[in-house]
Amino acid sequence: MPGTPPAATPSARLPLSDTVFALLRGLVEEKLGLHYEHVDRELLTTRLSTRVDELGFASMLDYYYYLRYDPSGPAEMSTLTEALVVNETYLFRELDQLEVVASRVISSIVAERGRARVWSAACSTGDEPLTLAMLLHREGLLSRTELVASDISDRVLAIARSGRLGRRSMRRDQMPAFATRFIRPLSDGAYEVDASLVARVDWRRINLMDRPAIDALGQFDVILCRNVLIYFSDSTSVRLVESFHKALRPGGALFVSVSESLLRFGTALACEEQAGVFLYRKARETARQP
Repeated sequence: MPGTPPAATPSARLPLSDTVFALLRGLVEEKLGLHYEHVDRELLTTRLSTRVDELGFASMLDYYYYLRYDPSGPAEMSTLTEALVVNETYLFRELDQLEVVASRVISSIVAERGRARVWSAACSTGDEPLTLAMLLHREGLLSRTELVASDISDRVLAIARSGRLGRRSMRRDQMPAFATRFIRPLSDGAYEVDASLVARVDWRRINLMDRPAIDALGQFDVILCRNVLIYFSDSTSVRLVESFHKALRPGGALFVSVSESLLRFGTALACEEQAGVFLYRKARETARQP
């Protein structure tokens, strides 16, 4: 029956030939942006095998056809996404950048226009936008900043909305003073973020490969996409940066991680430095000559 995979049967891990690996990794990159090199073949095989066994497919090729052509393929891709995406994040990560975002970039936007709009893309469990929200509160800017945070994974977004973060979210010996009023350690080693702060963030499920979905978000003064491009190929990164460029207001800024650079892509965004932190600025509109 179309749309219904075969019943699951116990099996050994199915082989992944060169041809089928190329088909599956191409499909994953097309739909999710994640890029697997040939050296990552074993990793992809491992992540696919559990799902293939659960559904009882006789081969990896059958699973590819199901994902690509079956009416239930998109729903299965959403399920597979949870096994493939990398959810590495923690509170106060690359804090110097976020300090500049809050105290310099957003503060200047609010001073100029009264409000700012910020998007934390691929936010995972929400540690990044929650850290930024704390900094904005410290600067007196939170009430004048709209924070949108997105991820492709429903599972991590549920964690973000709950405000309950695991012990891996705290990687510092000491919590910064600005955060102590918002974060409460729990007896099991996890942390609870104040519900009022969590409510300040508009949590969205967004696939960064879905340009219409990005367009529907509207325009932003600041976009954060940190430690994400390292999982994408150069060609995918170029397309994504083009989407970000379109989503930025004139004069808006894109922040990537300290280990990432857009310079080799030839982006239309101009690189600049503020307080030792690099950002990528969209040109301001110039008045047309009569």
